[in-house]
Amino acid sequence: MSLTQRSSKRGRFEIGSFHQRIRFEQAPMKLSFTAFGGLLPANRLLSFLFLLVFFAIGPTGCATVNGRAPQKATHPVVAAAEPKTVRPAKPDATQKAYAHFALTSVALNQGRYQDARKHLEKAIQNDPDSVYLNTKMAILLKGLKEYPEALVYARKSIGMDPKNIHTLALLGDLYTLTGKDELAIVEYQNILKQDPDNKRVRLLLTTILVRKKQFEKALIQLDILIKQDPELVIAYYYQGRINLETGHYKAAEKSLDEALKLNKTLEPALFDKATLYQITGRDREAVKAYEDLLSLYPDNIPARERLVEVYLKLGQKSDAAHQVELIKKHSKPGEPERQVLGLIYLRQGKIDESIAELDLIVTAWPKDYKSRYYLATAYEEKGDSHKALEQFKLIDQNSKYYQNAQMHIIHLLILEKKFDEALKILDRLMAQDRNNTDLVLMLAAIYEAQEKYDEAIHAVREGLKPDEKNVSLRFRLGVLLDKAGRKEACIQEMQQVLKIDPDNVDALNYIGYTYAEQGVRLDEALFLIQKAMKLKPNSGYIIDSLGWVYFQKGQYEKAVATLLKAATLTGEDPTIQEHLGDAYHKLKEYKKALQYYEKALSLEHPEEKRIKEKIAEVRERLKTEN
Repeated sequence: MSLTQRSSKRGRFEIGSFHQRIRFEQAPMKLSFTAFGGLLPANRLLSFLFLLVFFAIGPTGCATVNGRAPQKATHPVVAAAEPKTVRPAKPDATQKAYAHFALTSVALNQGRYQDARKHLEKAIQNDPDSVYLNTKMAILLKGLKEYPEALVYARKSIGMDPKNIHTLALLGDLYTLTGKDELAIVEYQNILKQDPDNKRVRLLLTTILVRKKQFEKALIQLDILIKQDPELVIAYYYQGRINLETGHYKAAEKSLDEALKLNKTLEPALFDKATLYQITGRDREAVKAYEDLLSLYPDNIPARERLVEVYLKLGQKSDAAHQVELIKKHSKPGEPERQVLGLIYLRQGKIDESIAELDLIVTAWPKDYKSRYYLATAYEEKGDSHKALEQFKLIDQNSKYYQNAQMHIIHLLILEKKFDEALKILDRLMAQDRNNTDLVLMLAAIYEAQEKYDEAIHAVREGLKPDEKNVSLRFRLGVLLDKAGRKEACIQEMQQVLKIDPDNVDALNYIGYTYAEQGVRLDEALFLIQKAMKLKPNSGYIIDSLGWVYFQKGQYEKAVATLLKAATLTGEDPTIQEHLGDAYHKLKEYKKALQYYEKALSLEHPEEKRIKEKIAEVRERLKTEN
């Protein structure tokens, strides 16, 4: 999730992407700061307006536009006896510019922004070289969110006054708002060369660097800010936020503590501190931190959602249920806030309850694509492919959930063996981003589902050309080589993964299990799997690999104890059930062996014939014993 400023309705913050560590829904991190300035304050604008009106109308006006004052009227000497009627001189272009700017100011004060724009356009027509007027138009258009047009006027102002810091900042803001981050960085850096103490610009520069995932550069800017102002709360907070995002938890905790020393009720810092505890497994501290946060901000629904997760992890089901009731109390069915409830139900496997909550939301808020995405996911979990596809297809292409929705659609089409239709959607996505790792993996999956392993291998190798160190693609290539019967090539590819990422748990386990399966290099297999276990101690599949190494070494009792633990952690996996059957078979405990073989068969083991043969053999053994 991204850190978002408190909305006027919901009044809460959300946190960024930790999906690989905690099973929450999140999105990409986005740090937002207050946008650049705007129009003059009303009281100053009124005073200025009256002065402008007075001097613009008078024949000797002394106010200036673009540094040029109107010329004084000259009065010829005339005889007193022959007075002549003097007609007022027609206002010149500068006076007209003044007059229209005065009308602009009146319209702005009254909130008539389109009228203000028309008057300002006329003012600029009369005085096109006024830096002041062109800058004001850029600010007005920025406020109206007409950013491309605002850029035209801002660039024109800079062309006339290249070193004006305020206009440079405005130009940088407009580049940011129009997605031209590199140009914005240049402008902000130019400002900081002239004005290194400009906190606002340095914070904006930091924001862009974070958005571009240039975290080290962002942290350097924050260090400068903290040196300039040791009590700048927001700098400590964002320093902590970046470190939390990048997994530097000790540094994150230190920075968040500093922010909270300066402002002990800072809601996003309290939220992130609680999340840090949760990520690092300090569950009791996380509970207290979330509870403290909620005592100050009881309507922070995301905090209640996280608290439910921690309570469930600790086995405190009644406390979790109490928080769910409080979420209901603080929201009504169909309100966006109830989305959290739908997600909690989805994680708990209460699919029908999740569907009921999320369906009410998308009915009331059809453009709430996050709720629609998870509603579709709930239908997918339920096995209702038709309704899942229906909901995924309703997600707008401009939504951040669009690509993931399309990937789900492709996955469902693969399950229905509609490969051509799946390829058509994938081709459209890849035309926009051919080097996207997820899309390359999905292309390989379509070929893999049809057992076209050579095509799948080719697709992954093509995907590796822009980046040969792409661990996800290299690992998948190894798996595909294994499925194609090329074991040696598979092992070589997995070893390449470990050269790039020595702590890659999946590659460590894959090589170790492959050796165990083949009954070769068992000591090396044991070393690799034990290393994987240290990195991921509660993985049932890694523990199964360890049990299988013990089995191949003839340590059957040790194998049984390990495999039982694996079965507990993974639930009902047919391969682990078969392994248990094999281990009990070797121990001549045939009844238990039969129990696990039959269990493996009931779980639709892919090698049904082999399992049936083992069942038949064990039954013969039991007959002989009897």
